[in-house]
Amino acid sequence: MHTRRSARTGPVVAGMVLAAALAVTGCGAADGGSASSADKAAAPGAENARSDAAGSVASGAGGAKSTSPSKATGTSVPTGSHIIRTASLTLQVKDVPKALDAARTAAVDAGGYVGNETTTRDGGGRERTRAVLRVPTDRYDAVLSSLEGTGKVVERTAKAEDVTDQVVDVESRVKSQRVSVARVRELMDQATKLSDVVALEGELSTRESDLDALLAQQASLKDRTSLATITLSLSETPLKAAAKKSDTPGFVDALTGGWDAFVTMLRWIAVVFGAVLPFLLSAGLLLALWLRLARTRPRRPGAEAAPAGAGSLPVAPPVREEGGDED
Repeated sequence: MHTRRSARTGPVVAGMVLAAALAVTGCGAADGGSASSADKAAAPGAENARSDAAGSVASGAGGAKSTSPSKATGTSVPTGSHIIRTASLTLQVKDVPKALDAARTAAVDAGGYVGNETTTRDGGGRERTRAVLRVPTDRYDAVLSSLEGTGKVVERTAKAEDVTDQVVDVESRVKSQRVSVARVRELMDQATKLSDVVALEGELSTRESDLDALLAQQASLKDRTSLATITLSLSETPLKAAAKKSDTPGFVDALTGGWDAFVTMLRWIAVVFGAVLPFLLSAGLLLALWLRLARTRPRRPGAEAAPAGAGSLPVAPPVREEGGDED
């Protein structure tokens, strides 16, 4: 009797153990960074690594990145500052293609590359080019100075954003999520019931999806902190002439303004005449056709020319009396 009872309760106990294991290794904290209690027990080095990195950031370490071994895993973790550097530079140059070739050479020699590139022409046929350069952060200042020497600086802006806390947080979350995924895989190897395997596969898919999203975010941060972005604009358009010291117009200014107004008036007259000319031609053709039809139209029948004395009243013929004397 005791043996049968144990055999019946065995699957129930196994299911309860699996549910408890899933609850212990559950989806991590809702705040988007902390691991569950089982994850922390399986990987105590994740929290130690995060605290060590945060302590090094708070100590004011700056400049180039430095690394130190982690006490738990023995691997190297970044402890320096992580800066995203961007700049926008507008130059006026004599030869845009030549200046663009020089910018490409500077970026490639520094270990970077040229990203997006756009070339256009204005109404006067002058060429304008916009290119995005990606260069290593340690060569950022040198490349920017080299580009400024190729022409006249019209506009220059630079920006630096410190994302050290974000980098450290994402690294800690990646480590915790990897431990969580490994734990669910271990439970899948130990599962014997089909329902448990299906439940664990769904949980594993969710955690692997979260891990992929964290890895993509980590790769994006690494790309933006390791390579600086320089947006370069090259133009041949001359700058506007500086305003004169005296704002009072003189005779030459008045003469120039009057001539410009006269030329502008003639230009508008020509434009208006060109716009009205098709209508004038159409009206002239219609008028000529109407006159031609009026001349060739036949006269009404029975119409005769009036006599010279048409102005006087006609004289009635004498009336012959009937029954008069006969000769």
